[in-house]
Amino acid sequence: MTTTTERDGSRPNPPLLGALAYLVMNLPIGIASFVFVVTTMAVGVSTVIIWVGLAVLAVAVLGMRGMATLERLRVRTMLGTYVASPYRPAGEKSRWLSRVKDPATWKDMVYLVLMLPIGIAEFTITVVAWSVAMYLTLLPLYWNWMPGDWQIVMWNHPVVSIDSWVGTLPFAGLGVMVLALAIIVTRGLGTLHAVYARAMLGPSERHIAKLEGLSTAGAIDWSSEWPSNSANYRPVTR
Repeated sequence: MTTTTERDGSRPNPPLLGALAYLVMNLPIGIASFVFVVTTMAVGVSTVIIWVGLAVLAVAVLGMRGMATLERLRVRTMLGTYVASPYRPAGEKSRWLSRVKDPATWKDMVYLVLMLPIGIAEFTITVVAWSVAMYLTLLPLYWNWMPGDWQIVMWNHPVVSIDSWVGTLPFAGLGVMVLALAIIVTRGLGTLHAVYARAMLGPSERHIAKLEGLSTAGAIDWSSEWPSNSANYRPVTR
């Protein structure tokens, strides 16, 4: 049986709301993925001598591949970027060995571990940018409910004291500019992460070029690259 996977040559162009939600979610997801990978790998390696570790490592491999698959779905749904499955078809007799030897498994692990520092950075930049933008832009709307001696304070020192509604308008104008910057930054971060996810969670460019050269249909023909006795797998379609 011949199974093919399409290559998506589109450039990532994530929608604003999708990118915003994706970047904010990256912090809790990054924490969860980092804890899972580090914990299961550490326990598995440290207990492999008594064979219990083999079961733990098997759970780690399945978990990492499952989380990476969900991440591809999340990137496709929220960032509008298709990421093809990079996994080599596993043989019937050496399924686990094939999974361990598959470079995509270890790329998944690296991606999931790096989700923590990357998620912290993306979450912080996104939340700070949008918080400052909304704080300033909406200032004329909630200024009347602020205390009479309210001031903008930086490093425990008052910077600006606003004593009238008109005085809030320049800051609202500044907030609009910050909001425009926040939109640009959000879409930029979303695009960069989509490119990064496609590079880490999808097939490598080397394999794509090689397999496209082998395929007469212009698609990636996995069966031309790996043994024919591993044909029981599903095609990945756009």
